[in-house]
Amino acid sequence: MSASSRINRQVVLKARPQGIPQAEHFELIETAAPEPAEGQILVRNEFLSVEPAMRGWVNAAANYSEPVPIGGVMRSLAAGQVIASRHPDYRAGDAVCGWFGWQDYAAVPVSAVDTRITDDRIRLSAWLGVLGLNGLTAYFGLLDVGQPKPGETVLVSTAAGSVGSCVGQIAKLMGCRAVGIAGGPVKTAQCTDAFGFDAAIDYKAGNLEAALDAACPEGIDVYFDNTSGAISDAVLSRLRVGARVVICGTASIGNWDPFPQGPRVERHLLVKRARMQGFIVLDYQARYPQARAALSHWVHEGWIRHQEDILEGLESAPDAIAGLYRGENLGKRLIRVHQD
Repeated sequence: MSASSRINRQVVLKARPQGIPQAEHFELIETAAPEPAEGQILVRNEFLSVEPAMRGWVNAAANYSEPVPIGGVMRSLAAGQVIASRHPDYRAGDAVCGWFGWQDYAAVPVSAVDTRITDDRIRLSAWLGVLGLNGLTAYFGLLDVGQPKPGETVLVSTAAGSVGSCVGQIAKLMGCRAVGIAGGPVKTAQCTDAFGFDAAIDYKAGNLEAALDAACPEGIDVYFDNTSGAISDAVLSRLRVGARVVICGTASIGNWDPFPQGPRVERHLLVKRARMQGFIVLDYQARYPQARAALSHWVHEGWIRHQEDILEGLESAPDAIAGLYRGENLGKRLIRVHQD
């Protein structure tokens, strides 16, 4: 079947959201599948990734990347198979992961490929999660920015998520005590039972401060912050001398306009001689192979476990980001568009 005879369904941005994008901000359209130009490949997507960071990719507020244009295909990492190639280094049948967008087919330059998958011992979908941006974020955020030392206490917010669960397990591999914060008894049990955290705190249960004191009686050496907001405010006074705070995400803040007000952090950092640092995983692209080698080894050995929350069909995409922020997913959220 030629590409021109295929229908390409695409999820495009219909309206610019303020805050968390909802289903009504997207539209599902159909067009003819593209043909690859010289130097391009044509990819048939099998899995699409859903990331909390997508909120920033579609909002008008300043971000580390250009916002998705109105009418543009939603930016996304995807994993699939090359079905046509006009580049000498790729051929039909190659499994690839890259910036292919929320659509059935993508004709892209090879610069859009994030990784060419040659290790078939791990299922394709994992290259969008534990071996994708989520695992890479956990790896570089914890090891490079957090710099954990054996015996230290590492606290992780959104600990049952695809990034947080990986952070906790890497912390254990580094000889640390891992404590997770998650919402509800199902997710806290997931942290301890599935991912091996030493303790987990349900922030929805109330009295977060007392729960932090009980779970971290000697204080916190590394805080991997995926939420900002009230949870992080409660953590600051419990930092140990020399603590490191890793700013990975701000999931609890629904809207940054007007800019929310909160406690001042300076005194905590000064008195505890602590460090707070933000990072973006895209800054570490040159070292992705190093991280993936370590992560794949840990997965093969069973030292890192991961779970997936798979939505079926491209029609489920418009509401997928909002669902993340509603806390619906148990594991890495993906959309399965094709299955070979």
